Amino acid sequence: MDSIFPTTIIYILLFFSTLLYYHLSKKRIKKHKLIPKLPPGSMGYPYIGETLQLYSKDPNTFFKDKQNRYGDIFKTHILGCPCVMLASPEASRFVLVTNSHLFKPTYPKSKEKMIGPSALFFHQGDYHSHLRKLVQSSLSLEAIRKLIPAIEALAISTLDSWANEHVTNTFKGMKKFSFEVGILAIFGQLEKQHKEELKKNYSIVDKGYNSFPTNLPGTTYHKALMARKRLNQIIQEIICERKEKKLLEKDLLGHFLNFENEKGQTLGNDQIADNIIGVLFAAQDTTASALTWILKYLHDDPKLLEAVKVILESLRMSSIVSFTFREAVVDVEYNGYIIPKGWKVMPLFRNIHHNPEYFNEPQNFDPYRFEVNPKPNTFVPFGNGAHSCPGNELAKVEMLILIHHLVTKFRWEVVGPQRTVQYSPFPVPHNGLPARFWKEPENHELSL
Repeated sequence: MDSIFPTTIIYILLFFSTLLYYHLSKKRIKKHKLIPKLPPGSMGYPYIGETLQLYSKDPNTFFKDKQNRYGDIFKTHILGCPCVMLASPEASRFVLVTNSHLFKPTYPKSKEKMIGPSALFFHQGDYHSHLRKLVQSSLSLEAIRKLIPAIEALAISTLDSWANEHVTNTFKGMKKFSFEVGILAIFGQLEKQHKEELKKNYSIVDKGYNSFPTNLPGTTYHKALMARKRLNQIIQEIICERKEKKLLEKDLLGHFLNFENEKGQTLGNDQIADNIIGVLFAAQDTTASALTWILKYLHDDPKLLEAVKVILESLRMSSIVSFTFREAVVDVEYNGYIIPKGWKVMPLFRNIHHNPEYFNEPQNFDPYRFEVNPKPNTFVPFGNGAHSCPGNELAKVEMLILIHHLVTKFRWEVVGPQRTVQYSPFPVPHNGLPARFWKEPENHELSL
């Protein structure tokens, strides 16, 4: 009996010790789970992060090197912000489509100020949804069909002007063409004086958009802000004329002026001006960059005659919009990692477009790869989700029309070396692809 008692005590003590150990271990595990596990990567130097590394090399090389080292999700610190980079189609869809409510569109304040805080791509929710529908309805395929004769006239006029010049900066020429198409889609047939004033002041804003945001007299940024105010005044004048004449046009401005939501609210003139400038910004440089690359690839291989496939492959190769910015509105867990609230999130479209897992030999220009549809979410030249480009159909038609007239009526040769890429902010061939253009007999057929 005496020997049983101590043994019982020992077993009881062991039992309670086990319970206590289990309880403490569970608490430690729970506590450990609450500690966010950030993606792998490096944050660089204090304050500046890895911004210098980003700008000291090709940005695409910077992101590709990171992906090769850390995988499809990694962290860095650029442009003054901690960021999580996502280089897989699944991650991109997670942020832009399936869980878009957890992330908000975000741009540097200097750029938001330049375009206008009411522009649709700075917003989400009902306001964004209403504006997006207005833009989409004014740029629907049915509406675009009515613009085709005018776009065609602009394309022919543009190409004719190049044939009369010694050397043309292709990118600058494409910017002028895209701007004219944008004006047409927004305002219809606009009075020449208004068009020239818009062009003059928008050009100043365009130069200041990527300048260092120092608002001191004489700086490029300050000049751009002044031109931005003038743009607002010009658009207000056009709006007043429309209202006085009681014109019910079906262009984008007409859609904005006629808008009224379920609560009876309409758009103010400043909101309309911000969105017009936003659409012009979105329509000009991206389309002009894409067209410039298409010309380069066609020049490199003149046998390529299937326009649609050439355009698609040019969009993949150049990846004009290499990434997009979002910001986590709450702590978000994805694939075993935590994306902290307030961190920037950047789906890397170019990395996806140049991944050999989705596109065989991605470094080679091969339009025939599009004879088979790409895997879902691997080809997103116009973005994805609710904030994808609402004017992508207009951009495609614009490209097809100009390329059709170019290859059927003209020849061209590139002047100087073209091995390097410049960013302004979108990628373009070196020096904007200087080229000579001349007319030839109409004996060259293009397959659409």
